[in-house]
Amino acid sequence: MSIFSKLISLLRGGAHDAGAAVIDANALRILDQEIRDADAALGRARDDLAALVARRRILEKELQGLSDQAGRYESSARAALAKGDENLAREVAQRIAELEQEVNLKTPQLGAMREAEEKLHQTIAATQQKIENLRREIDVVKVNDSVQRAQAAVASRGAGATAALGSAADSLKRIKERQAIQEERFRAAGELEDRRTGADLDAKLQAAGILPGVSSADDVLARLKAPAQEPIQLEAPKLQIEQQPVSREEKS
Repeated sequence: MSIFSKLISLLRGGAHDAGAAVIDANALRILDQEIRDADAALGRARDDLAALVARRRILEKELQGLSDQAGRYESSARAALAKGDENLAREVAQRIAELEQEVNLKTPQLGAMREAEEKLHQTIAATQQKIENLRREIDVVKVNDSVQRAQAAVASRGAGATAALGSAADSLKRIKERQAIQEERFRAAGELEDRRTGADLDAKLQAAGILPGVSSADDVLARLKAPAQEPIQLEAPKLQIEQQPVSREEKS
């Protein structure tokens, strides 16, 4: 192969790759347009079906008219025969034969139209179902494409985002450590103050229930359950008057 041929192949390959890249980049837009084209073709098929149905109905009415006309002519031919006018009856019979021949020619056409109509109905229904299925698949593809675009955007800024998150996490950790140290300082200062004032010892005595002047709920309940004691009545002491001996002078 000559160099010129290779260059031509290279250019064709590059054009193919460029075209494939453009198609891939606009795949969803192309799919949407193809769906619109399919809908338009389906609309034209429905119009053709409607026209076919209209022609079939016209043919049915025409065949029904021919049959009715032949039936009326049969009655007329019988009436002519009844009167003995065989020539008139023959003429009417010739007309009946023409009508029956026309009916025989058009009846297969009516069958073909009905068959075509049924096939069109089936084809349109199947095509409509395919379009609906394809449209749902396209919706799923669009959602996936949006998610992947978001993931790609996050990934493109992943290094900076990771560094920022790491810095934020370190700052949060340092803040928590400072707060923990400050809480321990407050707790230690409170313990030292309790020891200085004896509050820690009072707290221990109160927890043990032996702090003077402190009654627990159980103590109060026991006192309320105890029988009431009658008050002690104190008797007043009797006074005894001592008699003093009378002296001689008092007697005289």
